Amino acid sequence: MTSRRTFLFAALPSAALAAAGARSASAQAAKLEESDRTAVSLGYKHDATKVDKAKFPTFVAARNCANCQSFAAKGNEEWAPCAAVGNKLVNAKGWCVAWVKKA
Repeated sequence: MTSRRTFLFAALPSAALAAAGARSASAQAAKLEESDRTAVSLGYKHDATKVDKAKFPTFVAARNCANCQSFAAKGNEEWAPCAAVGNKLVNAKGWCVAWVKKA
């Protein structure tokens, strides 16, 4: 006969691993949608070629998220967190008015 204590000690490591896995999965940032309030206010577009140049005169074709200071890619990821939008994921080919040249 298995006691409750034996069962709990046997089940505890599995439960801890499951909880840690759930936390890491939910900790992954969400992609920024162009319809998001912050994205709209910054003129963010997933594709910089679709920026309204008349509305955003500071836009320059060579500027995109991949070469922005706020883009936190660890390598050559297509999507990475951006400090300007609360670390939501933005596209490396995207653009917004918060663009700052990467140092």
